Amino acid sequence: MYSFSPKLKSTSIILLVVGLVLFGIGFFMNKGISTEKIEQMMEAVHASGHTAPTHSSEMVGPQDHAAHLEHATLQVHNQPLASLHFVAVFFFGVSCAVLFFYCIQHAAHAGWPIIITRVMEAIASYIPWGGAILIILMIINITHNGHLFHWMDPELTDPESAHFDVILFEKKRFLNIPFYAIRTIIYVAGASFFAWKLKAQSKKVDETKSKVDYQMLYRWAVGYIAFFGFASAAWAWDWLMSIDPHWYSTMYIWYSMVSCLSSGIAVIILLSVYLKKNGFLPQFNDNHLHDLGVFLFATSMLWTYTWFAQFMLYWYANVPEEVNYFFGRFQHYAPTFLPMLIINFLLPLLVLVSSSIKRNYKVVTTMAVVVILGHILDYFNMVMPGTVGPYWKTPEVFLLILGAVLFIAGLFMFTVMTALSKLKLIPTGNPFLHESEIYEYPF
Repeated sequence: MYSFSPKLKSTSIILLVVGLVLFGIGFFMNKGISTEKIEQMMEAVHASGHTAPTHSSEMVGPQDHAAHLEHATLQVHNQPLASLHFVAVFFFGVSCAVLFFYCIQHAAHAGWPIIITRVMEAIASYIPWGGAILIILMIINITHNGHLFHWMDPELTDPESAHFDVILFEKKRFLNIPFYAIRTIIYVAGASFFAWKLKAQSKKVDETKSKVDYQMLYRWAVGYIAFFGFASAAWAWDWLMSIDPHWYSTMYIWYSMVSCLSSGIAVIILLSVYLKKNGFLPQFNDNHLHDLGVFLFATSMLWTYTWFAQFMLYWYANVPEEVNYFFGRFQHYAPTFLPMLIINFLLPLLVLVSSSIKRNYKVVTTMAVVVILGHILDYFNMVMPGTVGPYWKTPEVFLLILGAVLFIAGLFMFTVMTALSKLKLIPTGNPFLHESEIYEYPF
């Protein structure tokens, strides 16, 4: 039985508090930015030669100075909500992806990962907490207290308005506020239900050691795989891709999901090694670490494939509304957009390609941290260009992002470790437990 150490608990609480303080400072700094200051920032961007639209919303409606200033004001004041949004979506996606990985193992009757079953269940315990944050953000947006989603402006779908956008008018059946709110609740409630049900059924298998109960665990796992397949695609459309509603990509749902899956495996590695090194999970060995390293390597390469396929096809087609998505990132996010390939592709490729290196605890855990940070940067690149635009290289944005990351990471750590302390680490009722204990990678 794992006991949540006071030191680790204090660390998570400190992260929570420091994150809130930093985010609060950044929030009040952002609210203190005057219209004159925003106009100076806008003129500085234009003076540098960057006058082309960076977001589809700039391609419709009036194009005079007042319209540009209004748009810049919205982007600047989007900074707090955008900073919290991309971190919240990322960590919620990571916990859901870990539960997906957990269910795949059960559906495949895989023996090797049974030792880390409780680790994955603990990580999935964050789902309702992360979902609650996303519902709060949803309420802020649909009540027009936030402006992350351009399509929520009713003037854009009013044919009599000067801001009428025919593309958004055609997408109104899907992109409308009531349906968006319903879908968000379905994602959060559905994932939370499956997290609770799978944990409860797994506990029941331990108590009864019944093959019938294990068969029910298998069936619920298959059910979550189906739910996650549809829900992860739809929340990628709603929470991420609809930020730039003129643009769409058939690769995007895979791209955003694999980013969370790779990060989720990295979190499993960190937590499993932590338990191993502190004597709580001695059954976890080099062979289990090796297989997790294989999945970390494989998902990193899969992420690279989806990134390249999406980028290459859209850039090659050279359709203005599609290229505009990448154009803004090249112009204003050059320090983060392409360099993230070094973190998310090149480093995992060079370091983890060797089979023997995947048994090295220090190397694999270091790469796990690198991958998590790299994909946080990836989600930054998904959200910030379409919400904040070129106005991100400011002190308040740094404080807001750092505060959001520390706060959500602290909440994630506290929730996961608390859940882990309430679970029996070894699933003694699982029929594949012995196979996991004696598992040895054959090569």
